[in-house]
Amino acid sequence: MARESVASRDEAYNYQDEQGEGWAGRLLLDALEVAIITTLIFLIARVFVQNYQVDGPSMTPTLLNNQYILVNKADYYLHTPSRGDVIVFKYPDDPSRDFVKRVIGIPGDTVVVSASGVVTVDGVTLKEPYTNDQVNIYGAETWKLGGGEYFVMGDNRGDSSDSRAWGPVPQSDIIGKAEFVYWPVTDIHALHDWSRNFSGITTP
Repeated sequence: MARESVASRDEAYNYQDEQGEGWAGRLLLDALEVAIITTLIFLIARVFVQNYQVDGPSMTPTLLNNQYILVNKADYYLHTPSRGDVIVFKYPDDPSRDFVKRVIGIPGDTVVVSASGVVTVDGVTLKEPYTNDQVNIYGAETWKLGGGEYFVMGDNRGDSSDSRAWGPVPQSDIIGKAEFVYWPVTDIHALHDWSRNFSGITTP
């Protein structure tokens, strides 16, 4: 009987050791699964959403220097940018830099900026309450937009490098639509939709 008791105890110890090894393995697998899922969620989020830090005063008063905004990249997978959208895009003269401006003209539009800064799109004079001023430091000019070309301007017209200086932005350089200011906390808000201010323009 004594031999049987010793054998039973040895079997119990072996069983517990095996259970311990199994628990540690499961814990490692669970941690690995969590890491993989977290990485996938992060990568998927980066496909559809991106953050951007505003650099400079060109979009005042809509966006202020050093504010952080969320950029909706998924929106333009479904449709093209619209007049009035605030977009983030690759700067045409240096694609390593990203800029943020407002879309004024879309493919097919004729955009006219007068010497005094009044903007006309396809013969319709824009009312632009979102601007800080309408100073035109570049002089009067007219642009006829081709396919996939977008005319963008800063809301702080007297202090903005935009399409008046370097021409239209190709659609392929557009990253996404700016929709939300999330930092500083005191400035948190969604960007206002000004698309109605362009409703009188006939879409090409």
